[in-house]
Amino acid sequence: MREPHFWRNYDPRSRDAAPMTRLLLTPLSLAYSWAGKRRIERATPVDVGLPVICVGNLTLGGAGKTPVTAAVRQRLVARGVRAASLSRGYGGSREGPLKVDAVVHAVAEVGDEPVMLAALGEAWRAKDRVAGAKAMKAAGVQVVVMDDGHQNPAVKKTLSLVVIDAMEPFGNGHVFPKGPLREPVARGLARADAVVLMGEGEPPEELKGANKPVLRARLAPLAKLAAGRYVAFAGIGRPERFFDGLQGMEGVELVEAVPYPDHHAFTASDLDYLKKVSSERDARLITTDKDHVRLSAEMKAIVMRASVEARFEDEAALAALLSRVTP
Repeated sequence: MREPHFWRNYDPRSRDAAPMTRLLLTPLSLAYSWAGKRRIERATPVDVGLPVICVGNLTLGGAGKTPVTAAVRQRLVARGVRAASLSRGYGGSREGPLKVDAVVHAVAEVGDEPVMLAALGEAWRAKDRVAGAKAMKAAGVQVVVMDDGHQNPAVKKTLSLVVIDAMEPFGNGHVFPKGPLREPVARGLARADAVVLMGEGEPPEELKGANKPVLRARLAPLAKLAAGRYVAFAGIGRPERFFDGLQGMEGVELVEAVPYPDHHAFTASDLDYLKKVSSERDARLITTDKDHVRLSAEMKAIVMRASVEARFEDEAALAALLSRVTP
C-alpha cells in the first residue's frame, strides 16, 4: 500500500491535517491496538532452544530493519558464530521453512527481503516463525536474527532491538489505520531491550522516559557511485530517504525520482516507463537492493544498485548488546 499523506507529522492548522479522516478511523485504530495488546498478553512464547535476536520496529514501512538485521548477523558471524536471519517473506508463495538461495529462489517464492539477505549471508524464510527457528536449530544454526516480529509473540526472544527512523520516528503518532504505528509507542518500547536510531535527527521525546540504550546507526553506501545523471526509483517504505541519500552523494545529479509502494511488483508498463524517462533525461537508472531483486533479468542488466549497509556509531555498544546472546 502507499502511505497516506496524513500519516506523517502534521500541523493541525494545515488543510493536510485531515481531521475528519482521522476521526472516522479512530474506532478502527482503537480496535487494532486492542487486538494487538490482547494477542501479546495471551500468548505463551515458544522457547526454540536457540538465542533469538528480534530486529523490529513500531511503524509500518521502512525504518531500516533489514540492513540492521544484516549488520547484526555479520557482527555475530565475525565472532565465529553461525548466525542466520529469519524472515516471514512478504508475498512469497512458499511457506517454508527453507534456507534461501539468492540464485535459486525467486522473489515470488520467498519475498524480496529474504533474497536480499541471502545475497549477504545465511538467510531462512518461514511464514511460521516457530517452525522456521526450529528448522534452523536442526540445521546447526546457533543464533537466529529475526527480521521483523516485534509485535509477534510466537517466539521467545533473547534480545529485542527496535529500529526507529530519526527523521520520521512515529509519523502522526496514531496507530494503524489512523497512523503508521503498529502499536502505541510506550507499549512497544517497554518490550524492547534497546533502540537503534537510524539516520540524522534528534532522539524523539518518547525515548527520554523509556530508559533504553539508544544506538545510533546510519545507512552508508558500500561503494561510491560514478559521477553522472541518474533516474532513481524505489518501492520501499520510505523512498524519499533513498532519493535524499543519492542527492547527497558527490558528483551524483538526480534528475528524476520515481516512488512506488513498498514491495511493489514491477510490471512491464512500469519498466517501459522507467526506460523511457531514462532515455529522455539521458540518465542511468538506479534503485535499491531490495527493489533490484524484484526486477526482471532484462532490467537487472541495465539498472544499477545503490547498495548500502547499516553502520553503527558506537560499535562497542553494539558488541556489548550482542555479548548477551553469543554462545
